[in-house]
Amino acid sequence: MNIEKLLEQAKAYCLKREVRFTPTREQVFKLLADRNKAVGAYDLLDELKETDPAAKPATIYRALDFLSQQGFVHKIESINAFVLCHHFGDCNHPVQLLICDKCGLVEEIQSNDFDMALKEMAGQKGFTVHHQIVEAHGACIDCQ
Repeated sequence: MNIEKLLEQAKAYCLKREVRFTPTREQVFKLLADRNKAVGAYDLLDELKETDPAAKPATIYRALDFLSQQGFVHKIESINAFVLCHHFGDCNHPVQLLICDKCGLVEEIQSNDFDMALKEMAGQKGFTVHHQIVEAHGACIDCQ
C-alpha cells in the first residue's frame, strides 16, 4: 500500500479521535510503513536519529506506545519487534501474524474462523478473550 495514503488515513484517524499525531510519531509511522519486516525499537531509534539527532530511547518508546494504542502497529512479543498494521481503526481486532524466521518478513492475516474457534475453546474453560495476537513462525514462500 502507498505510504502517503496510509499516512493520510492515520492522520484522519487521529483527528477523528482527537489525539495528536506529532512529527515524531509521524516519522516513526513512516519508518514502519516503509518496510514489510518487523523492526526493533533500537533499530528504529537509529533511523530516527538521522532526522532527529536528539532522539532518545524514551522518544521511540513513547511514539511506539502511542502508535500501538491507536492500533497502527503490533508488537511481536516473540522477537521484541514492531510491525505496521494495515487494518487500523479497530485496535482490538484479532491478529494472526506469519513471521519468516529466515528473512524477517511479517504477514498479517485475519481469520474469523480461527478467532471464533479460539474464543469457543477459551469459553469452554471459563476464560474470556479480550484481545488476541497469534504469532506463527516459519518460512515464507521465498525462503522455502
